[in-house]
Formats: sequence, C-alpha cells, structure tokens
Amino acid sequence: MAKFEVKNSEGKKVTETELAAEVYGIEPNIHVMHHIVKCQQACWRAGTQSAKGRSEVSGGGKKPWRQKGTGRARQGSIRAAQWRHGGVVFAPKPRSYAKRMNNKEVKLAMRSALSAKVRDNELVLVDDYGFEKPSTKAAVALLKNLGLGGKRLTIIVREDDINAYLSFRNIPRTFIITPDEANTYDILNNGAILMPADVAAHFGEVLA
Repeated sequence: MAKFEVKNSEGKKVTETELAAEVYGIEPNIHVMHHIVKCQQACWRAGTQSAKGRSEVSGGGKKPWRQKGTGRARQGSIRAAQWRHGGVVFAPKPRSYAKRMNNKEVKLAMRSALSAKVRDNELVLVDDYGFEKPSTKAAVALLKNLGLGGKRLTIIVREDDINAYLSFRNIPRTFIITPDEANTYDILNNGAILMPADVAAHFGEVLA
C-alpha cells in the first residue's frame, strides 16, 4: 500500500488514503498500453466505406472497339479501372476493424496507465466535489484551487453525482466519465486525471 494525499475543493490537503501498490505502484507496461489503445481506436472505426468494382458499375457490356486496326490501345470494357466512371481496383467494402483484447491485458493496461499517472504526478484525488447545485463557475474555481486550471483533464465522477457532471461538462479541454466508463485511452489522453478518493479505492479493488 502507498499513501496518497487527498485534497478538498479549496486545494488543501485534508487526509491521506492508501492506494493499492499492485494497481498504482507498478512499472508501466508500455507495450501493453500501446496494444490496448490501438485496439480501442480500431474498434471505434465505423468501417462503412464502400466503392464499386468493375463488376458493379453500370455499362461496359460491349467491347468499345475492335481489337486490332484502330491505332488505339486495345480495350475490353469502358468500365475498366482506367476509364472515367470505371470500377475501383481493390474497392473498399464495409468491414469490421475490431480487434480482440485479452481481459488480462486490459486490466494490466489500466494498472499501467494509473501507475504512470502517479509516477508523473498527474493524479489528483479529492474527498468530494461538493456541488450543491450545478455551477460551472464553482467547477472552474475548484480546478484552479487544485492547480489544474487550463489543463487537458479527464475527470471521473460518480454515477449518481449529477451536479458534478453538469458543472464540469462546459469547461473546455475536460472529458467527464464515470468509473464504469474508465479505460486506458481516456486515462492516458490528458495532462492530468481527477477523481474522488473512493473511486480510486474502487479501482484498486477491481483491478488488483
């Protein structure tokens, strides 16, 4: 177990929490993190691109001119690839780009990403966001107090904390997710990550 300070909305240290060393204190596995991020990005691709091959375009049933004697290059169809409105060579078709992700690799990548954030001092824990009502102004002040103003952030909020979600969502360069939505890409793709201390403890339990 490693101790990590927990701050309040004013940016002051209020307590310390113990984070699981096997989740927040390992040597980051760069290869696995890269593999998982590439798999995630591949799964996000729509794969809906499509073009017609020469057998699918209309026309071209007749040979445009006789084989010999015209002085022109021989042609078999006006829908060959070199013709205008002709078919596309190796035309792309709808397909799935999804790649298989091993569950053990997914968890190792998450542990590596969280450990990397701790190592780089890019993980900030708070005791509670404390929004009594939605307020972007209060959210901006909170981030400024924590030294996170203007940074590209991933903010993790509890599923039932609607006020926190509504407060943070209009701030530029912030991306809000719930603990169930957390993934390697969103943990890495930022300048810092902000979450409540109990959420960090939750990750320590499910990823250990």
